[in-house]
Amino acid sequence: MSDTVKQQQTRPERVAIIGGGVIGCGWAARALAAGTRVSVYDVDPDATRARLSQAIDIAWPAMAQRGLAPDADRHAWSVTNDLDQAVADADLVQENVPERTELKQSVLADIDARVAPDVLIGSSTSGIKPTELAAHATKAPGRIVVAHPFNPVYLLPLVEIVGNSATSQATRTHAQALYRGLGMKPLVVRAEIEGHIADRLMEALWREALHLVNDGVATTEEIDAAVVYGAGLRWSLMGTFLTFHLAGGEQGMRHMLEQFGPALKLPWTKLEAPELTDELIDRVVAGCEHQAAGRSVAELEHRRDAFLTDLLNLVERYWPEAEGLPDRI
Repeated sequence: MSDTVKQQQTRPERVAIIGGGVIGCGWAARALAAGTRVSVYDVDPDATRARLSQAIDIAWPAMAQRGLAPDADRHAWSVTNDLDQAVADADLVQENVPERTELKQSVLADIDARVAPDVLIGSSTSGIKPTELAAHATKAPGRIVVAHPFNPVYLLPLVEIVGNSATSQATRTHAQALYRGLGMKPLVVRAEIEGHIADRLMEALWREALHLVNDGVATTEEIDAAVVYGAGLRWSLMGTFLTFHLAGGEQGMRHMLEQFGPALKLPWTKLEAPELTDELIDRVVAGCEHQAAGRSVAELEHRRDAFLTDLLNLVERYWPEAEGLPDRI
């Protein structure tokens, strides 16, 4: 039996969600599906209640297909604008406020002061280093970690865990166990770095895509087709490195690098993003609206979730749990 199979899971009994936007609502839906009670803090509780109710309606059918916990209760949630009430008795606090360093530092320090020292505090930040996030915390700053998910949080299982300079190995292990308890696949990032791992990869592709549109090489639809029907299909199963390993034939990656490695020096790609001019913005927006073909965002989300549900089931047939993510501690 592999280490992955034996990895510990500790389902949190109560999760406090700080910030009820798209990501916060996604976390809430995932926690509910895992059988956890959820409390959401937001400065506008009425709007958040409506938003969360709608988000659960959208997410629940797909999560049901993926498998709900026996005690999953889609109604086991509350929304409040009282932070003390939101974090009371929480086993895990997940922060999702806007991506502004000063705001996150203030909110995380406030949470740190209010909850017991052994309560894990995760931040959904997509790019800020955890040591920066914990800079103003004084009670137990080491338990503040990056826990970066991917949209839709209720379906995509990856969560990047990044500890700060005061985070112990025990806290990293505890974080992995808690997020596994929510049905996620935690990847512990070895070092603090802006953008962590996955977003740095996506940003590189995004910059190149904008250049291709800006230079008139391709439309948004053509670029998406290149990903969907080409690299994206392979990436779903093998990622980047194993895909190139196969490109080397029987000799694998070594032959691939010997044969194609020199091409890496060719000026094919551009490291800096193009200037986001009004013309480029209009071109990108028009392209996306053409691709949407009159379908609402809700319709497109439903289509995406149905596809991801089927795709995740397929990926798991070929990448069983025994070959899951390794520990990075």
